Amino acid sequence: MRIAKLGELEVARIGLGAMGMSHGYTGAGSDDAESIRTIHRAIELGVTLIDTAEIYGPYLNEELVGKALKGRRDQVVLATKFGLVSHGGRGPWTIDSSPDNVRTAVEGSLRRLGTDHIDLYYQHRVDPDTPIEDTMGALAGLVREGKIRYVGLSEAWIGTIRRAHAVHPVTALQSEYSLWTRDQEQVLPVLRELGIGLVAYSPLGHGFLTGSLRTPADLEKLDDSDFRKNNPRFTGENFQRNLRLADQVRAVADQTGATSAQVALAWLLTKGDDIVPIPGTKRVSRVVENSAAAGIELTREQIATLDALPAAEGGHHTDDQMRMIER
Repeated sequence: MRIAKLGELEVARIGLGAMGMSHGYTGAGSDDAESIRTIHRAIELGVTLIDTAEIYGPYLNEELVGKALKGRRDQVVLATKFGLVSHGGRGPWTIDSSPDNVRTAVEGSLRRLGTDHIDLYYQHRVDPDTPIEDTMGALAGLVREGKIRYVGLSEAWIGTIRRAHAVHPVTALQSEYSLWTRDQEQVLPVLRELGIGLVAYSPLGHGFLTGSLRTPADLEKLDDSDFRKNNPRFTGENFQRNLRLADQVRAVADQTGATSAQVALAWLLTKGDDIVPIPGTKRVSRVVENSAAAGIELTREQIATLDALPAAEGGHHTDDQMRMIER
């Protein structure tokens, strides 16, 4: 697989998001053995960037990834995130990027992942109560100590990115970016000015762009814990309107002899060698499919067709979730 560069960090062109193996989606945590096989197969296929976070589970996903990487740690670029668990007593889903919390969080992640260092350590969400300069100062200290190699931000916006980068180099910004979520295109010029890569989570639109969900009955089959049940793009009239986007992706896929997922990923890869999608899956068959997207060449006409797709109907997160995303 070709190589991409996130700042000075080299990774394979397509990564693997591990969240859904333990959290957020129907069936999460139901087959850890298959999830571990999926991680192993990804590595065999040349995938290097493996992405997790302490909040996934919480903690369970890091433990799973740590188990899967036993004996394989030096073959991957391991990324995890802090900042959505307050270790001072307020608990999970509490934004906290205070220096003390950063230091506590990293020790827990290192232990669960079974490693002595994290390659890419992200602030999961910007903390409005802690100056980014203080958080970056703590992260710079962890770099000096050798506990982390590179620093990332997730769902930060332009002002915060500049302020953070002025304290210590930011290697990557992780944000949702896909055919139906394109607000990151406003940030790309700043990232390129500063030499920061973009890691694109949910590059398949939480599965919608793959065509796997076609009817309200498909949604009803999802677990109550599956966050798509409350996602604005999957509910009400938005669901039916957004099916047209999935149909247009499918039409391009039919032209190329590829799957819709592969086309959605291949489109992202045309946007720059500093962009790395991390499609999530817990199945071996899907990681094989997704990884093969790195070899798909779209024509100029196909890229233009995909570029011209209308915006998705509905927000890409709920109102409560959007309050945690800096815009």
